[in-house]
Amino acid sequence: MKTSVVRNSQKSGLPPGALIHIGNKKTEQIKLSKFTYNENDFEEIVFKSSKNIETSINNDIVTWINLDGIHNTKVIENIGQYFNLHGLLLEDILNTNHRPKAEYFEDHMIFSLKMLGVNETGDNIISEQVSIVLGKNYLISFQEQEGDLFEPIRDRIRTKKGKIRLKKSDYLFYALTDTIVDNYYLIIENFSERVEKLEEKVLTSPDENTLREIQELKKQLSTLRKAVYPLREAVSTILKDEEDFFHNDNSIYLRDVYDHIIHILDSLESQRDVVAGLKDLYMSELSNRMNSTMKVLTIIATIFIPLTFIAGIYGMNFDHMPELHYRWGYPAIWALMILITIGMIIYFKKKKWL
Repeated sequence: MKTSVVRNSQKSGLPPGALIHIGNKKTEQIKLSKFTYNENDFEEIVFKSSKNIETSINNDIVTWINLDGIHNTKVIENIGQYFNLHGLLLEDILNTNHRPKAEYFEDHMIFSLKMLGVNETGDNIISEQVSIVLGKNYLISFQEQEGDLFEPIRDRIRTKKGKIRLKKSDYLFYALTDTIVDNYYLIIENFSERVEKLEEKVLTSPDENTLREIQELKKQLSTLRKAVYPLREAVSTILKDEEDFFHNDNSIYLRDVYDHIIHILDSLESQRDVVAGLKDLYMSELSNRMNSTMKVLTIIATIFIPLTFIAGIYGMNFDHMPELHYRWGYPAIWALMILITIGMIIYFKKKKWL
């Protein structure tokens, strides 16, 4: 968070549209690729430089350009100049701290959202910003690093599976967005499993690390909420202003994405309630364990009170104590103490204190 604040301050005093990368550089080498396709033709090219991105945009061919690695502002500037993208749009692409949003310009729009994943151990959520620029029969996707969820879509384009080769760039926009949103289900499922395991741990064997694990879950839940909640508003904006960029027959697909987001939000609310209750459950379980310990100690102390009283009396050094000279006095006192102890234990069990 500290680094983010510092880097944002670098833009102070600069004109709107100044291109400064804000965020962590997640890859050293950028990768620029292009897919062009229609129902009958397909071509895939990997560029060595953004200067070689020369392409023609026409109504018969869909052009999809994907950039992995957005830290190189010169590459972003070259792409923006070639496609005549608005400067504020390029500025938003370089700012990885942006919340998900949809914004329209004259002949193109930008849609930003978070692509989520989990690390190798499955105990931490990884977030990456994806920006999608949609224009007239072209689409440009900007990612922070190489490796994404889009390979099945690329395979569908290569092998001509499904409807994607029959559709225009707006359907490709839906396919990319739907893939990212559907992956949220896997993230939430992973999160739910971890919550269930932690809940079981809280009930059976909580330790000093349990509270730290609960706090870590709360942080990751906050990451999920920040990724999904603004996305509902962003997709809603697209559904309200879709006439210029989306064909009518593709509107139903966007509404399906919106429904998925609503369902994911419901799941997040449920998980939020569970995680919020885990801390209370943890504190309650600690209190119950402490109460059980105190109950045992109290019962032991209560049993020894009369025994201590008897031992105290006969431990006094008076000359005239008749019982001290009885032949069976010592075993009689032992028998009395044992009977008192057994009697008190029986009484406690009847009262269900043991």
